[in-house]
Amino acid sequence: MSLLHGKRALVTGVANRWSIATGVARALHEHGAQLLLTYQGERVRDEVEKLAVELGAAPTLECDVANDDSLRALAAAVGSLDVLVHCIAYANKADLAGKVYDTSRAGYALALDVSAYSLIALVSALRERFADGASIMALTYLGATSIVPNYNLMGIAKAALEAEVRYLAFDLGERGIRVNGISAGPIKTASMRQVGGATKMLDVVPKIAPLHRNVTAEDVGRTAVYLASDLSSAVTADVHFVDAGFHAMGMYPPE
Repeated sequence: MSLLHGKRALVTGVANRWSIATGVARALHEHGAQLLLTYQGERVRDEVEKLAVELGAAPTLECDVANDDSLRALAAAVGSLDVLVHCIAYANKADLAGKVYDTSRAGYALALDVSAYSLIALVSALRERFADGASIMALTYLGATSIVPNYNLMGIAKAALEAEVRYLAFDLGERGIRVNGISAGPIKTASMRQVGGATKMLDVVPKIAPLHRNVTAEDVGRTAVYLASDLSSAVTADVHFVDAGFHAMGMYPPE
């Protein structure tokens, strides 16, 4: 069944075929969405363009979310949109280990700008491009609301991002535009490897989570399809966990 036939979806932050953004893009494409992909920098351009060919020859657009001119150029190029997927996050590697109180002012500003303010900046730039009833979603993580050692500054940025989801949902609700977050469990990506000790989580989650398994980018993609489709027409201002239930555990189960 094609849940997204006729919908145009902009997926940001695509970097390589293993990224969560790519899993989301694949799922949207499989359900009939017409995709547009953004990338940041020449370093990933070739890889993203190769992926775009596999995804219905999707147009690719460079966008630096920290640059207002780049955002204006994006808005001028995309046309009308039914879906926006925010998969953008960045912090200096030094701020993803050690003590939070050692975070520099410059590092804090950079992480919050790219990882959180970018959602506001994208919505502001694209607000006239959104169709009434459009769906906006942002990728987040458990570290926004719970302590995840070494996630540190990124957890703070994701907390801001989740607050933005709620306030943007209120601001855009009069147009029927829905805004939600997807909190994905740990997935082995290049971004995850930047967090100190993060790959060890992949060993822990199957032992603790109610479903006793890790999640995949495909799992996240299927939730994105639901949020992009009319099946979620009354769902907004929420964060949906796709983590095999790990977030609900208060302590390790007994041996």
